[in-house]
Amino acid sequence: MKQGIHPEYYQAKVVCNCGNEFVTGSTKENIRVEICSKCHSFYTGQQKAAAARGAIDKFNRRYGLKQN
Repeated sequence: MKQGIHPEYYQAKVVCNCGNEFVTGSTKENIRVEICSKCHSFYTGQQKAAAARGAIDKFNRRYGLKQN
């Protein structure tokens, strides 16, 4: 490996808008993100529920069913 051409490598602290914090390796010391695995709908299971609600609504609209 050549000397002097590679950026510094840090143990970066990643902070999400939801408040979750974790450490990873990066060329930056601090990283701020908007969404992480703790609050993302795919990882929390909310995505499946939202997809199911959309499918149910589509079915009800197609067949003219009223929601109670």
